Amino acid sequence: MSSGAVDKKVRKAAYFDKLVKLLEQYSKVFIVGVDNVGSNQMQRIRQGLRGKGVVLMGKNTMMRKVIRGYLQNNPAFEALLPYIRGNIGFVFTTGDLAAVRKVIQEQKVSAAAKAGTIAPNDVIVPPGNTGLEPTQTGFLQALNIPSKISKGQIEIVNEVHLIKKGQKVGTSEATLLTKLDIKPFSYGMSILTVYDEGTVFDASLLDMTDDQVVAKFQAGVKNIAAASLATGFPTIASIPHSVANGYRNLLAIAFAGEYTFERAEKLKKAAAAAPVAAAAPAAAASAAKPAAAAKPAEPEPPAEEEDMGFGLFD
Repeated sequence: MSSGAVDKKVRKAAYFDKLVKLLEQYSKVFIVGVDNVGSNQMQRIRQGLRGKGVVLMGKNTMMRKVIRGYLQNNPAFEALLPYIRGNIGFVFTTGDLAAVRKVIQEQKVSAAAKAGTIAPNDVIVPPGNTGLEPTQTGFLQALNIPSKISKGQIEIVNEVHLIKKGQKVGTSEATLLTKLDIKPFSYGMSILTVYDEGTVFDASLLDMTDDQVVAKFQAGVKNIAAASLATGFPTIASIPHSVANGYRNLLAIAFAGEYTFERAEKLKKAAAAAPVAAAAPAAAASAAKPAAAAKPAEPEPPAEEEDMGFGLFD
């Protein structure tokens, strides 16, 4: 066996051992896309994640083989297998997922538009002086960009939506952006999905607040309880409601018949006392009405008394 083949076999074994150790040590994994990420940028990403996470790249076939071999130790990692496709890598972490994601997203670099690539975002060319000589006016006209000559240089009159997100970058657009020294794109690791102790979910869920999580959980519990009560299939969510409904039924029977129990007796006494308490104010009010009616009305003073002392000497 040649030395090159031996070295390859040693590197492969080392990679297998490293991935197994990471699977044993970490329970949280970001699956990241690394399209357009160069080696220098990858090194900066590793440095930014130092102490927070470990980046591991490799061939998809090797990743799948290691994970399949490790499933006997932890079957939950099988959830990763469907996502190992394309140009991807792993970021292992034990820290806060939202904080680690922020570090990953911050590690981006500006890049020029290259002909033939797919635009990851819209490209807007702002109005203003381009610094180009008047001889290149035809180049802008070919791209339907309105321009004029100002102080011996080409000036773009209006804002131009040059490239739309998802559109393939043409040669003319790429050349113009290079002439204008515009680097419209930024590239870095893109988080495709998140694995957390056997659960796989979209990274956008990390934006949810604790209140939102609690609200969604409560809504889910209510739905489960409603379905359980409707079908007559008891669950942990429906048991409190079933107990409460049963208790209300017992109270209804106690009030309607001779069957009773301690709590029902207390409620019966309270119910019996309520009409008496309500009748007392009513009786007092009705008793006060005749007294008020029996009270004689005070006579009005005579007209001459009302005028006494006024206008006598006019």
